[in-house]
Amino acid sequence: MGHEIHTHHAIDYIEFVVTDMEDSKRFYKAAFDWKFNDYGPEYAGIQGQGGEAGGFRLDTKISTGGPLVILYSNNLATTLTKVREAGGRIVRETFAFPGGRRFHFQDPSGNELAVWSEK
Repeated sequence: MGHEIHTHHAIDYIEFVVTDMEDSKRFYKAAFDWKFNDYGPEYAGIQGQGGEAGGFRLDTKISTGGPLVILYSNNLATTLTKVREAGGRIVRETFAFPGGRRFHFQDPSGNELAVWSEK
């Protein structure tokens, strides 16, 4: 990894297990406009501002549960539409919580993530 700035004790990198690399890259590009660095057929880095923010690791199955990755959106309704159009499965429709609103979805491999907005 290049000359990124890393913050002590901060979450530095998120790695997702995916069951279909090309379909996962297609989904996240369509839904969130993510870009990738390919490191061969079994790994792709997720490009972020200032360096890689995470990656996709190919495996035959994933385990659901565990930590929930929550993405931020400036326009929750538009992001929800893009996730649906890209083939994401909405597992919890938009709901309000103190400080904003969010929804949860599953990607093509079955990973559950959420997206939130202040409005």
